[in-house]
Amino acid sequence: MIDGLDPIIHVPKRLAAMAVLANAPSVSFRFLRDHLQISESDLSKQMSTLEAAGYVASTKVGRGRGGSTTYRMVEAGQKAYEQHCAALRALIGDA
Repeated sequence: MIDGLDPIIHVPKRLAAMAVLANAPSVSFRFLRDHLQISESDLSKQMSTLEAAGYVASTKVGRGRGGSTTYRMVEAGQKAYEQHCAALRALIGDA
């Protein structure tokens, strides 16, 4: 019954980040932090997990206080997200 749920994506903060990334070509670290209302360290940890899984890619520009990081969902992440959403719909009977 829970086949298809991705344990990497299923964590609420990562699921929310993937939902944002699924609807935008790329988003800034600051936008994600503010939109998800989580700390910088927590967001960094969640995005590092998604990046290590091969679901998102990051681009860093500059360093220190003037630097910025943006994230985008890669093809493998898009497929995993779509499969996870389909599994959730099946689980709740909305397939």
